[in-house]
Amino acid sequence: MKALLILLLAQLCSASLVPEREKDPEYWRRQAQETLRNALRLQRLNQNVAKNLILFLGDGMGVSTVTAARILKGQLQHGQGEESLLEMDKFPFVALAKTYNTNAQVPDSAGTATAYLCGVKANEGTLGVSAGVTRDRCNTTKGQEVTSILRWAKDAGKAVGIVTTTRVTHATPSAAYAHSANRDWYSDGEMPPDALEGGCKDIARQLVENIPDIEVILGGGRKYMYPKNVSDVEYPHEEKHRGTRLDRRNLVQAWQDAKPPGKVAEYVWHRRGLLALNLSRVDFLLVKFPFHSGMWNPAGQEEGRAGITPWLLSNLPGSGGGRIDHGHHEGKAKQALHEAVELDRAIGLATRLTSTQDTLSVVTADHSHVFTFGGYTPRGNPIFGLAPMQSDVDRKPFTSILYGNGPGYKIVAGERENVSAVDFAHADYQAQSAVPLRQETHGGEDVAVFARGPMAHLLHGVHEQNYIPHAMAYAACIGSNRGHCNAAAHPATPLLLPFLGFLLLLLC
Repeated sequence: MKALLILLLAQLCSASLVPEREKDPEYWRRQAQETLRNALRLQRLNQNVAKNLILFLGDGMGVSTVTAARILKGQLQHGQGEESLLEMDKFPFVALAKTYNTNAQVPDSAGTATAYLCGVKANEGTLGVSAGVTRDRCNTTKGQEVTSILRWAKDAGKAVGIVTTTRVTHATPSAAYAHSANRDWYSDGEMPPDALEGGCKDIARQLVENIPDIEVILGGGRKYMYPKNVSDVEYPHEEKHRGTRLDRRNLVQAWQDAKPPGKVAEYVWHRRGLLALNLSRVDFLLVKFPFHSGMWNPAGQEEGRAGITPWLLSNLPGSGGGRIDHGHHEGKAKQALHEAVELDRAIGLATRLTSTQDTLSVVTADHSHVFTFGGYTPRGNPIFGLAPMQSDVDRKPFTSILYGNGPGYKIVAGERENVSAVDFAHADYQAQSAVPLRQETHGGEDVAVFARGPMAHLLHGVHEQNYIPHAMAYAACIGSNRGHCNAAAHPATPLLLPFLGFLLLLLC
């Protein structure tokens, strides 16, 4: 009788969670018919030449992260969450990308970045080079360099930019400009002697030298631009922010010196400086902030976002996305999902400021994570909340969000930690994992590719990840595949904006 009563109460509670309109079958039929009409309209394919290209990259934003972020977005707007729509959900074409590296079933961010930026799959840990390069072996690099869609755009006379919420020298963005046998060679101070003797260049140096006319570079990693032990301008007393370069070069100065006479090249290292610029008079912009900076923290930087994001999005969209990966690696799902929602905000602003007639926007991820949520949660269950049941093995509650491995593995008094005794909704809470690791790992499943605008239909099924830049280049009539282009259809001075949303980015 007691069990029956509990079941009845559970059923009544579940029924109360169903919005009244969803009890009417006609609600679902009307929704399906509207979706059908929209799908039929897509038969009239948009085959315009893309004047603008925008690539939003949520680092580590697997499908489970997309779904959980959608629920979080809805709950932040005081809804139940499941019925919410992310901005990327509104893109009409969706594909899946296979993310494996040439030598790895579960990939890293360097090999995947080489795929979706350079159009060639590569070994894990290597950047902007073919699979003929072995990680850590500088002497295998020569002749194996592959160029990115950013280079293809510059060669076609387009304006380009990189915006990231993490280091510009990190794996995901750096494949846009660098060629390296090791993703960790941020400056020459991180390189082994044999690599330096072999003539290999560090990634920060390549940022300045390989494609010197990138119009906008915005991201972290300032210390890799300065000589070793030079104090940071913002944190002069913190050793971890001091310069790392052994060659004693000031790469910020080198970046400015390389600009043509008469061109305005502005370097900014804090938000106030960026807001003070007359951006309409700037030809080249370099913004470098410390990696840990809160510049992109949505809780404290609304003033800055309001001032700079409209300009960036009219020239190069950007904010959020790069640290989804960081949050997951630390087992901190709340941080990862809030970063995904921030990325979605940037996508929404870019959507409002551009037209599907001339702008191809693509949203994707480099790889997934072993992140999941489940436990037969009822409709509207807080995404960071408990499952409505206890384990039938150890009789303890568990959170809906869990990881397959990572730092959240904890044994207390010989048993699984009782999560009801901790603040599992805290931003720093590390969700429980099945296997103990200091850092949670990537996942190996396919990632979603959302597309909107000219030639978006080319992203339509299950693709190898390296197909993405080829499809984008075809749409914009850049790169080697231009047989379908003609002078009448192709604007004389189109603007290419690969938005590496690290928005690209990041850490394996």
